Amino acid sequence: MAERVRVRPLTEEEGRQLLRIIRRGSGSVVTWRRAQMVLLSAQDMDVSRIAEVAFTSEDRVRDVIHAFNVQGFDALYPRYRGGRPPTFTPQQRARIAEIARSEPAEHQLPFATWSLTKLADFLVAEGEVDDISPEGLRGLLRAEGVALARRKAWQAARRDA
Repeated sequence: MAERVRVRPLTEEEGRQLLRIIRRGSGSVVTWRRAQMVLLSAQDMDVSRIAEVAFTSEDRVRDVIHAFNVQGFDALYPRYRGGRPPTFTPQQRARIAEIARSEPAEHQLPFATWSLTKLADFLVAEGEVDDISPEGLRGLLRAEGVALARRKAWQAARRDA
């Protein structure tokens, strides 16, 4: 039979710190729940009972206990790494922002201002990026602090003398 999973012996200070995390009640619920699992294990509660109390799976409880035994308190704090990885490198982002700040005439284009669609098409045509949508470009420019210039078109009123 496999050995029972238990948290390593805790020092008094570690026990107090776990209690502070649990009693504080503010902060991350994930951290609170992980601290609860570790403290219950330190009180000699078995994994299946901890899973019932913490409303999670036994495998999750084992993972938390093993991680705490290896990493200490760092294992209690979540490290979210979800989401899609960045599409463009910092150099590409800087280059896109540089082009967006320039005038289209500097690139021998026949229009006075960039639109998101025109800029996206230009970036693809010039090989700066493989593909970018106007909405993706909008988000990138906003993150880089670039606002596309808007020209005001107006006509003077005719005055009959």
